[in-house]
Amino acid sequence: MSDFNQAIIDEFRANGGKVGGYFAGANMLLLHTIGAKSGQPRTNPLVYTTDGDHLVIIASKGGSDSNPDWYYNLLANPTVTVELGDTQFQARARAVTQEPERSELYAKMVAHRSGFADYEQKTSRKIPAIVLERIG
Repeated sequence: MSDFNQAIIDEFRANGGKVGGYFAGANMLLLHTIGAKSGQPRTNPLVYTTDGDHLVIIASKGGSDSNPDWYYNLLANPTVTVELGDTQFQARARAVTQEPERSELYAKMVAHRSGFADYEQKTSRKIPAIVLERIG
């Protein structure tokens, strides 16, 4: 895991889910996945938005032409653990690539963090949205 991500994770846990700097004011969660190839646990700090009772994350990778590793992890193992503030729960991840649902969910993220609009401009791929549905 990168030092950058580890610093965000540490700050998130020390402050009940709040972080500063570039992510100040953003809705943040920690996504725990199982590596698709390694089988090892992975944790990624991500910005989220909501759609009704569900959380929505975006596989933007900063507008890169490839999806982030965590996206492939949740495709292989869709049962994930989410840390939200001081709470942890299991969720089922569902990748959304079909239109118009994908664009509607993406627009919700852009409304929360306008930088996500730039990510779409930087790449030719359709950036997937992921719905996290709480289990239980």
